[in-house]
Amino acid sequence: MVDRLANSEANTRRISIVENCFGAAGQPLTIPGRVLIGEGVLTKLCRKKPKARQFFLFNDILVYGNIVIQKKKYNKQHIIPLENVTIDSIKDEGELRNGWLIKTPTKSFAVYAATATEKSEWMSHINKCVTDLLSKSGKTPSSEHAAVWVPDSEATVCMRCQKAKFTPVNRRHHCRKCGFVVCGPCSEKRFLLPSQSSKPVRICDFCYELLSTGDVAACQPARSDSYSQSLKPPLNDVSDEDDDDDSSD
Repeated sequence: MVDRLANSEANTRRISIVENCFGAAGQPLTIPGRVLIGEGVLTKLCRKKPKARQFFLFNDILVYGNIVIQKKKYNKQHIIPLENVTIDSIKDEGELRNGWLIKTPTKSFAVYAATATEKSEWMSHINKCVTDLLSKSGKTPSSEHAAVWVPDSEATVCMRCQKAKFTPVNRRHHCRKCGFVVCGPCSEKRFLLPSQSSKPVRICDFCYELLSTGDVAACQPARSDSYSQSLKPPLNDVSDEDDDDDSSD
């Protein structure tokens, strides 16, 4: 089915429309053999709050961006190669329902669909695309993935020292290895995580000690299967501001 669609005029036209919606700032998406499988709005759990994002599933990549004008204009394009993706379902909690984790070596995050059926369809299609890609390439699924960042609202004090209270002056930071929200003094170290950056990135003292001694297995990512009930996904939020979890802290 996908192979048949790859050379169809309808598929070429659909991909061209997506390219035009991202404008000159977006990357070209039309390549031989690429098929647009589906698209839709998902609520992405960002650093400060959940935000609506437009997602496009192709047979080899997952693309998402900020919504400027629905179905007409998007910005802040992100492209994720599907062969690096693994997904895990998230249990429903409070108003955050129908969610799953999208995990890659460079970045991991949670998204939520409007209905359970929509969630099931998204996860099924993503899994099939990943399986088909790996089957064709002969590669094995990625065993490494970046930590899912704990949202700012879940931590009023540093998750490591349990003492430092966060204020406009004492800012929150995120450890790139475990995803914990930590204070400045607890995250002064930098460590090279090649899958995430070519430069050393901020990590907490706890993870630094483990990584420095080679005890990588003990440095596990933060909780990844549930989030606080206090987080309420604003499904109408179609802001074009940057993803909060893409910040340098």
